[in-house]
Amino acid sequence: MRNVLVYDGSFEGFLTTIFKIYDEKLTQVFIQPKDYVQNSLFGHLYEVTPDAKKALRVWNGLRKKLSYFGVNQILYAFLSEQNYIENLLLNYIEQVFASPISIEKDYANDVVLDIVKIARSVGIEKHRMEAFVRFKQTKDNVYFANIEPDFNVLPLIIKHFKKRYSNQKWLIYDVKRNYGYYYNLKDVEQIHLDFPKHFDSTKTSEDVFSTSEIEFQGLWKNYFKSVTIKERKNTKVHVNFLPKRYWKYLIEKQ
Repeated sequence: MRNVLVYDGSFEGFLTTIFKIYDEKLTQVFIQPKDYVQNSLFGHLYEVTPDAKKALRVWNGLRKKLSYFGVNQILYAFLSEQNYIENLLLNYIEQVFASPISIEKDYANDVVLDIVKIARSVGIEKHRMEAFVRFKQTKDNVYFANIEPDFNVLPLIIKHFKKRYSNQKWLIYDVKRNYGYYYNLKDVEQIHLDFPKHFDSTKTSEDVFSTSEIEFQGLWKNYFKSVTIKERKNTKVHVNFLPKRYWKYLIEKQ
């Protein structure tokens, strides 16, 4: 009979689930995030509570078997949010612990290759977000940016922005997943916001953003227009480097 393990959807919760599987020697396991649970008539349902110590033990165990790059691939793949990624990762982790040598570069192994491909896609999205995030100054002097990445890369880009914009308060919000990170000049904290019904995250409303921000955006649009050489436009190449799904949050594309 199958054992269905339900966790909270966090990476810590996932690693705690892995700990439970090994600690209780569970077999025929299927892992599901709680928001996507499907009732099973032919399985035992277990709810896993995140435990930082247990999660850390699993993480440290993986670090002994894999390189820094290898363990990061597990995190990147997890943040892809692809269907059944937890079970693919479970298969991968079981092979990691079972093998006397590192398997992270065994590309003839289909599971390893799948993890590598997924992690690479997440890495590309991470770098694009670091390049394409646009901040707008609010009336409270907080620099606000909203994003809708294909993958849940927000936790991966915070270190970059904390280092680059350490002297100003900022908030990066993932409107697709409804959470963000706020930097108060000292610490970064995760937050959830309830936007007004009329709030359009693609617009620069005078009710929310500063006058200087609106003026700056006008200058930036004019500058962008003036340096554009119509005869040298290559839309195909441009879209290849800057996919259209990012355009609605770019000032120069408004």
